[in-house]
Amino acid sequence: MRAEGRWRGEADTGRARAKAVLIVLLWQIAAIGSIGTPTIAAEVLPEDLSHMSIEDLANIEITSVAKRPESLSNSAAAIYVITREDILRSGAASLPEALRLAPNLTVAQVNARSYAMAARGFNASQGSNKLLVLVDGRSVYTPLNATVYWDGVNVLMSDVERIEVISGPGGTLWGANAVNGVINIITRGSGDSQGGLVEVSGGDLQRNASLRFGGALGDSATYRIYATGFDRDAARTPTGASAGDGWQGGQLGFRVDADAGKDAYTVQGDAYRATVDNDPRGKLWGGDLLARWTRRLDDGSGLELQAYYDDAERSLLTLRDSVQTFEVRGQHNLSLGEKHQVVWGAGYRVTRESLVNSTNILFLVPPRRDVGLGDIFVQDEIALRPDLTLTLGIKLEDSSYSGTEYLPSARLAWRPTDSAMLWGAISRAVRTPSRVDRDLVAPGILVAGQFQSEGLTAYEAGYRGQPLDRASLSVSLFYNRYSDLRSAEFVSGGRLPIVVANGIEGSTYGVEAWGAYDLNDDWRLSAGISTLHKDLRLKPGHTNVPVSSFGLDPDYQVQLRAQGRLSPATDLDVRLRAVDSLSNDPTPAYVEADARLAWRLTDSVELSLDGRNLLDASHREIASGATVREVRRSVSAGLRWRF
Repeated sequence: MRAEGRWRGEADTGRARAKAVLIVLLWQIAAIGSIGTPTIAAEVLPEDLSHMSIEDLANIEITSVAKRPESLSNSAAAIYVITREDILRSGAASLPEALRLAPNLTVAQVNARSYAMAARGFNASQGSNKLLVLVDGRSVYTPLNATVYWDGVNVLMSDVERIEVISGPGGTLWGANAVNGVINIITRGSGDSQGGLVEVSGGDLQRNASLRFGGALGDSATYRIYATGFDRDAARTPTGASAGDGWQGGQLGFRVDADAGKDAYTVQGDAYRATVDNDPRGKLWGGDLLARWTRRLDDGSGLELQAYYDDAERSLLTLRDSVQTFEVRGQHNLSLGEKHQVVWGAGYRVTRESLVNSTNILFLVPPRRDVGLGDIFVQDEIALRPDLTLTLGIKLEDSSYSGTEYLPSARLAWRPTDSAMLWGAISRAVRTPSRVDRDLVAPGILVAGQFQSEGLTAYEAGYRGQPLDRASLSVSLFYNRYSDLRSAEFVSGGRLPIVVANGIEGSTYGVEAWGAYDLNDDWRLSAGISTLHKDLRLKPGHTNVPVSSFGLDPDYQVQLRAQGRLSPATDLDVRLRAVDSLSNDPTPAYVEADARLAWRLTDSVELSLDGRNLLDASHREIASGATVREVRRSVSAGLRWRF
């Protein structure tokens, strides 16, 4: 009774905070309105599903595969695009929940605030160390333990233009640590988000409130500002007790875009702060600032220069981690005759990371480290014939921490018809050492070692096309050979201390497939499946202490989705996912369903009812050591108002 009463008290406090955040946001917008703004058009409503055909979806412009604009149908890679319409219709309130829509990702909720996410294996409750994530070109990959802290990666979901999810290596263009996949989150320009937007949702597990306003700055520039707040209830233990890990927070930010003839400019920034219930020192806070200049040249080529600064800190239990990152990067796209499309560029990043542990059981030596990372790359897309394209590329990357890496790739694409493409690729990628790999020590338990980069040689083949006028299909096969994977080994004689080494090798293979079919103008059915088989082993003379080095991965996962219109003003989305049990983990297989019903009362007001994990009261998705948290069923109602 005491625990339940305390949980209710925490939830009431969280709700009060959420209300306070909403009141402040409304006051800020009112203040903006009192200053005066130019006459602008309200935000364009998201395009209805029936207005975007299968062919339109195939021609969505993406940039992650070639680092230049190209249509999805011409991309020789296993890439899935989560569109703006997908996100809004799903009702996802966070990036991890939106990324569940990608069939080539494994997404598992660890607790109330943490997620584990991976492509093609090696997931773990502490996070995947082989997945690179970018937000508008800003890397959010942490150098501490080579992962992504999803509780610190927040964007206003209504401002996301699309999310490009590549399963497979992307080292040639994106650098080291783009080993098994790349997630590129791209937000809308401020010119596409004019007018005002209020979004409020609440239910039994979470409350959210967001406010955004966009306007004009003279004749050639636009801006938007936003603020958002959230309150998430604690997860449950297998016995049904509160885990006490609820959290609350908020974020605000801005973006300015200007177009001056051949030149375009973007400046954007964010600041956030969050607190954790069961930890009096539990706080997440930080901010970022990014600037980009783009010049369009007469011959269709272009130049781009981007710089950003990111400051992120987290204080949890006895640990305080601080990371400051500055990066500047330039890129040039050009055509050399009719047969060569070349992209080349260079960049330099400086990262300062420090970790303080007040218990002195585990600590880093040195406690603070500055790392410089420079790179140069070139990629040439060669038209061998009108229907046959060869893409060759290489990146040279040098780190003051781990040395020099060479990251080559070769891709071949053949279009036997206008609506079909076959492709194959061979690539090399590496994961460079993190500070935990090299610098973490504990007297008598863990000693520092000389961990080297993990290596991958990937072989891929795929098909993408429209086998029918109303159908699309993508199929990818992969075979990955890994060398020098991380292991934790006894220094000698099977006794402490332990050292981090490169004692695992082996291979993985599998298939990824997804497709969509339009039953008619109002209903679309989608499906996706991914499989993974692992054959990993210790090198001769090596041992391994934790089995999680092999990854906590399902052998298969399946997704089914139906998107439709019940009436001109009513939309229904239903999603079903089936996930196999995890290897090296007691987490069982599970099947869950999500559904969202939305009513457009007017052109500017929408109400929604959202249900998640509807088939069970709770289920486990991944364990964190001996700690197990249950993901619970939830229902919420929402309001979206554009003005």
